[in-house]
Amino acid sequence: MSYQPYQPQQPYGQQPSQQQPYPPQQQAYPQQPQQPYPPQQPYPQQPAYPQQQQPYPPQQPYQQPPQQQQYQQPPQQQQQPPAQQQQSEPQSPQSYACQSCGSTSEYAPGTNVLRCPHCRFEQPIVPVNREVREHAWEELANLVPKPRVSGGQILKCPSCGAANQTDALSGNCQFCATPLVASAAEDRIVPEGVVPFRVEKRDVHENLRKWARSRWFAPNALKKVGSAESLHGTYVPHWTYDAQTTSSYSGERGEEYTVGSGEDKETRVRWYRVNGTVNRFFDDVLVPGVGTVDTNRLSALEPWPLKQAVAYQEAYLAGFRTLRYEVEPEAGFQTAQQKMAKVIEEDCKRDIGGDQQRVHAVNTSYGAMTFKLMLLPVWFASYVYNGKQWQVMVNADTGEVTGERPYSPLKIACAVVLVAVLVTLWFVLSRHHRH
Repeated sequence: MSYQPYQPQQPYGQQPSQQQPYPPQQQAYPQQPQQPYPPQQPYPQQPAYPQQQQPYPPQQPYQQPPQQQQYQQPPQQQQQPPAQQQQSEPQSPQSYACQSCGSTSEYAPGTNVLRCPHCRFEQPIVPVNREVREHAWEELANLVPKPRVSGGQILKCPSCGAANQTDALSGNCQFCATPLVASAAEDRIVPEGVVPFRVEKRDVHENLRKWARSRWFAPNALKKVGSAESLHGTYVPHWTYDAQTTSSYSGERGEEYTVGSGEDKETRVRWYRVNGTVNRFFDDVLVPGVGTVDTNRLSALEPWPLKQAVAYQEAYLAGFRTLRYEVEPEAGFQTAQQKMAKVIEEDCKRDIGGDQQRVHAVNTSYGAMTFKLMLLPVWFASYVYNGKQWQVMVNADTGEVTGERPYSPLKIACAVVLVAVLVTLWFVLSRHHRH
């Protein structure tokens, strides 16, 4: 329909005389280099353009997907992660900045100062006006065990800002190695005392070297343990228990006597039933507070100078890893009772007297029970021999070394052969001497 108005315009260009005003307009048209503009005149007249705008109303429902996205957000319940983050919000651990260079200071073993590992500047640890004391057993009734957050707490490094997830009470940042010390105020029981590190890392290597050289039937490669590349200082939590015990027992006392003479002489025992009571006060019975460390190895590091312990201060943990206790004090006391029972049995045997003793039953009552949580220093060294990892522990106060060690089958075989030769030689000589 729009083409018919344009057909009369063809003769309109052929009659210049009838329409004089149009020629100047037609002269303007030729002056324009682009004649396609006249066809553009109907472009503003196109009613189809507003019709083309009609597709936009359908686009309005297309704008509804954002509303659908808002509708989809509630099912996702993105508000739950913040609740989990509230349970494991990053904590600001304690760190000790060097007053000289601004780096982070660490505790210097064998001293009462914090030392900067970079500029060696030292600042003293101010002692607290508090003594290491025992806690009455009745206090545990008011101390409810607190649930632990799975995965541990999150410590935000003050130097690099990284988040460190750990179960330990102290350690180093996993990214910049800055010493971090968390607060133990939220734990059920706060450490009462600390036996600070006294043996330095360079002395540990020497102690390990002496220990390796003194092992019997060890392979020669074990001597390299003195230069183990894995060496970490760790405070291991221990419970100490005091108790006044009274034990009533029943048993038998054996008195030996001989019958016969010469080669027919025989020793016999005459038994008498006995009952009695023994008393003993136990002081500082040690029980490890963690289950991830070999308790037999830890027991081999005893004794510990518990009387030289200092009151708990976070500054002594700077630069070392500190494990949190995993064994509750109630469970630890059961282990302490087993250790006490062995001593009580020996007391009963001494009280029975005679040549031999039999203890049938012991009934022990405990009184004046106290406890406390102590942190003891241990150097852990790991080395690999023959594709297997071995662990060595060093008492960081006394320098005592204990740990796993490999054996040399060749040396053992040579020793067995040597013993067999000596026994054979002794048997031959003794028989020859009789003849």
